[in-house]
Amino acid sequence: MVSSEASAKEDRLPSVSSYGWQAGSSDRTMFYTYLIESIGHPGNHYIGHTSDLKQRLAEHNAGRCSHTAKFVPWKLKTYIAFETLEQAQHFERYLKSGSGHALANRHFWVPLPTTQRSRATRNSV
Repeated sequence: MVSSEASAKEDRLPSVSSYGWQAGSSDRTMFYTYLIESIGHPGNHYIGHTSDLKQRLAEHNAGRCSHTAKFVPWKLKTYIAFETLEQAQHFERYLKSGSGHALANRHFWVPLPTTQRSRATRNSV
């Protein structure tokens, strides 16, 4: 009989990077649609896509993106992994549409106090 402790060890998943993991072989690239929020200016959001979340967040925080440079630093709020670049780009475009904004506001962004909502709506991407 296998002890419950040994069984629990066997059932554990391998540790994964905090920036996602890749299913299957290690040479397979995943593509991500990501949502970031300014730490210094809460309510300012940015939506984009990349194949390297860690590097892309570092680029945003280094001011290398003209759309996000004035609101550094940024934090990663949500990311979604896709098998293809086209899927990541399509979902990014959706999130930037009217219904996509509504979905993101309901599920990904933390609601702001009423006094900050109108300013954040004008400043969001």
